[in-house]
Amino acid sequence: MHTLARSPLAVVEYGLDLAITGWNESAARQLGISREDAIGRPIADLLPTPEDEGLWRRLLDEDSGERRLRHARSDGGQVACAWAHHRVLDPRGEAAGVLCIGRDVTAEIEASRRQAEQQAILRAVVDNLDVVVWASDGRGVFTYYDGKALASAGMKPGQLVGLNNFDLYKEHETVGLRTALRGEPIHNVMEANGKPIENWFVPVRGEGGEVDGVVGITLDLTESRRAEQELRERLSLIERQQQVIRQLSTPILQVWSGVLALPMIGVVDSARTAEVMDSLLQAVVRTQARFALLDLTGVEAVDTKTASYLVELVRAIRLLGAEGIITGIRPSVAQTVVSLGLDLSEITTLSDLQAGLRHCIGRTLGGRT
Repeated sequence: MHTLARSPLAVVEYGLDLAITGWNESAARQLGISREDAIGRPIADLLPTPEDEGLWRRLLDEDSGERRLRHARSDGGQVACAWAHHRVLDPRGEAAGVLCIGRDVTAEIEASRRQAEQQAILRAVVDNLDVVVWASDGRGVFTYYDGKALASAGMKPGQLVGLNNFDLYKEHETVGLRTALRGEPIHNVMEANGKPIENWFVPVRGEGGEVDGVVGITLDLTESRRAEQELRERLSLIERQQQVIRQLSTPILQVWSGVLALPMIGVVDSARTAEVMDSLLQAVVRTQARFALLDLTGVEAVDTKTASYLVELVRAIRLLGAEGIITGIRPSVAQTVVSLGLDLSEITTLSDLQAGLRHCIGRTLGGRT
């Protein structure tokens, strides 16, 4: 017992009355209870089990294999121990007690739990995502091959296990694997069997730091490329439709010989005004118009930048040799113009489009007489 007292394993002994008679330093360290506090106490108190004292009493009559039990430490923590039990016999061969030898397996159990969790995560990935997850050893031989995407390729999980990458694929198709085997993680997109695929190659290192394998993920991009192309086509269609809508919402009309009218309706922001400016100026040059009417009857409000754009547009029309006229300014728009301090003294403003048209016709006819 003297040797066991110095053992790195926890050694606990109890007698026929289930009271503890032996408690070495390793037991004190692992369980957080000193020898002085343990000796004489019922073993079921210090090492409780789901059976209370039933297990410990039964061990007086029979030897048992290893049992793993989780115990509460005095500091509030927990420790898991794997116990081997041996009956202690008196000179007559009858049971005098039980010797329990335990090793701390807390870290081992936690590692096993983490491994099971990682396996569950891997299983969730390969069963639910359209990918192929694979692994190879340092020679390029597949050691793992699974994933939901295998079904669409007509393959089965594990089908390539035991086969060598370098025998199955062409040299340019194994560049990523060879790079990873040299210790460099790599991500690439390539063509394989006529399909676009995306690959991740991750080196796996051994205890000495050397690369002894590679884990890879392969994603078939065929479906995503198709969806991407559909999205581009839809965006292009939407852009064309928006262009038509913009053109319809700001039609440039030739309402009289040499007279253009641009009725603006709805929300007029800076981007729309800049586009209108370009279209209207081109129309003035193309038709050699003398007058351009900007009718704001259908515009409830404009932002400060837009108001400045409108004034600049009228001035640009004048530079082209035509007269820009603003009609139908609503009170809210007028307030914005005034608050900005914009000078409209050189710009003709009229109450509505009819007044503007009358002005232009009168000027045109008056100029002929």
